[in-house]
Amino acid sequence: MLKFLALRGVRYAVMTFAVTSLAYLMAVSFFNPEAQLADIMGGGVDPEVSRANVQDSLRRLDLDPDQNALQRYWVWLTGILTQWDWGRTPNGGYVNDEFAIRVWISTQLTLVATVLTMVIGILLGVYAAARQYRFGDRASTWYSYFTMIVPVPVAYLLVQRGAIWVNEAAGQQIFYVTGFRSIGVEGAWNQFVDMAAHYTVPTVAMTLFGWASMQISQRQYLLDFVNADFVRTARATGLTRSQAIRKHALRVSFVPTAQSIAFTIPALFTGTVMAEMVFNWDGLGSWGLRALHAHDVNASVAIVFYGCIIFAIGAMLADFFTSLVDPRVRL
Repeated sequence: MLKFLALRGVRYAVMTFAVTSLAYLMAVSFFNPEAQLADIMGGGVDPEVSRANVQDSLRRLDLDPDQNALQRYWVWLTGILTQWDWGRTPNGGYVNDEFAIRVWISTQLTLVATVLTMVIGILLGVYAAARQYRFGDRASTWYSYFTMIVPVPVAYLLVQRGAIWVNEAAGQQIFYVTGFRSIGVEGAWNQFVDMAAHYTVPTVAMTLFGWASMQISQRQYLLDFVNADFVRTARATGLTRSQAIRKHALRVSFVPTAQSIAFTIPALFTGTVMAEMVFNWDGLGSWGLRALHAHDVNASVAIVFYGCIIFAIGAMLADFFTSLVDPRVRL
């Protein structure tokens, strides 16, 4: 298993390097940071003087306009390999510092929701398949299909409005529907309570409207095996239907579910733009949109690299779980 996972890890590392390098070459070729810097610097009375100032700023950002794309790429890559320096943003800030802040905010927003989405989705899928066409199956499946057709902003706003109603009914501030912390809160316990009050609403929203695809896929995969020959053989040995499903059908049906985790994790971690906008969390998604709008080469490529890493982690987890339930993978 370890050899299999190690080979996979090398493959994902090569893919990450290739995709990130391609993203940088495309960004440095098509973005126009010079125009954005000119706006930031307020232009100037003398266009030539203003242009000279902008070009000097680009050189300080390792985006020398006199260099071609490959020369800039080499400078950028050398900085990463030797100092882990991802460059600077057009406003002069360091990408490393701003990225660390944003990714921590986004991780807080998505971590618990990601775990709950996968666990609840798989458990509900197993529950629904084991009770096919009964009330529990119909209710859970209907709810999952309903959440899949509701637009994400509308879904989050509904949960947000529900939290506001709870606050109004209680006559006090129980949940915060925007922001990720309050200013001026002191004391470890008070900070924890404040964080929980800010964290609950977006986590509930992302979980309630996030497990649908996992639940439906796990239900369908399990239904494909509950009447298979090996399950009937297991029941003939004296196992009950539930025991046969749990010990045999569930193990096999989890293989494709484990593979889908590779796409669920990066989708949740990198697809939080709507949640950040609705709940006003200034995380990686919002920062990434601003970077694209500002033609920020370094920040945009750093986000692409992060997306590749998250995908690789999800894929490695999927491979790990697959190797546990499917002995053939270990070969």
